[in-house]
Amino acid sequence: MVHQRVTIIGSGPAAHTAAIYLARAEIKPTLYEGMFANGIAAGGQLTTTTEIENFPGFPEGLTGSELMDRMKEQSVKFGTDIITETVAKLDLSSKPFKFWTEFNEDEEPNTTDAVILATGASAKRLNLPGEETYWQQGISACAVCDGAVPIFRNKPLAVVGGGDSACEEAGFLTKYGSKVYLIVRKDHLRASTIMAKRAEKNPKIEIIYNTVTLEAQGDGKLLQSLKLKNTKENKEYELPVNGLFYAIGHNPATDIVKGQVDLHEDGYVKTVPGTSMTSLPGVFAAGDVQDSKYRQAITSAGSGCMAGLDAERYISELD
Repeated sequence: MVHQRVTIIGSGPAAHTAAIYLARAEIKPTLYEGMFANGIAAGGQLTTTTEIENFPGFPEGLTGSELMDRMKEQSVKFGTDIITETVAKLDLSSKPFKFWTEFNEDEEPNTTDAVILATGASAKRLNLPGEETYWQQGISACAVCDGAVPIFRNKPLAVVGGGDSACEEAGFLTKYGSKVYLIVRKDHLRASTIMAKRAEKNPKIEIIYNTVTLEAQGDGKLLQSLKLKNTKENKEYELPVNGLFYAIGHNPATDIVKGQVDLHEDGYVKTVPGTSMTSLPGVFAAGDVQDSKYRQAITSAGSGCMAGLDAERYISELD
């Protein structure tokens, strides 16, 4: 059994920013970066992103993996203890909190005074034939992150989804693509009235109703077209596009805290507005696990800063 002051669960911008703040405050945090937790490598969703051009301080841009490598290096520099294991279970019913990793589930638990949950959220995928081949080679789950990269500029693009996010991402992509197809499974948009009207009135957006995507096709290197099916007419056809963006929601990684801290209806962790504090003192949440709106590297880092400062105050009060 090992006791820790602050345990950070996660490996993205929120986790490492919290770690940097705590380490510099001489509260040596332990960060469990996971071993392909939620099917994603250490570093979180950014490791699946190619060029990042909107993170301040890097005018030339850099890859997602490079940014996370630099954050991890900074965490280690200031004294964060990074463990490449996945936290499999948390017991928040008493203090100190107890937790087990996937390697010690049958052993005595480790304990900690505070927990920062920075486990992120994973984009829902369609799991199409060809999806793995063209992931980040034409297929993305974040228009704001990837829409401006050269392979999409002045090219026909497609967005799958019918809600506010889909309409918003389609509108965003019109700045870069020659045309944007909004592929909607139903015969109507689920989006709010104002967002739906914006999409319908945008001359660069064509909404395709009653349609599902069957396959992503290309030359083995880049996406070139989609195989679609009109479910009303039971007709299959190909749509030439060079980009496909998913806007069908995200799954926050909150299984280990379900029933222990308050969650929103969509599964995201509830935090006290303006803080990283959850419904349980000593447990903090940062990054995409509590952010269903912005989901950007910079906002995750900002909430990680908040979690680091909130956890530092909490530990100081305990002392």
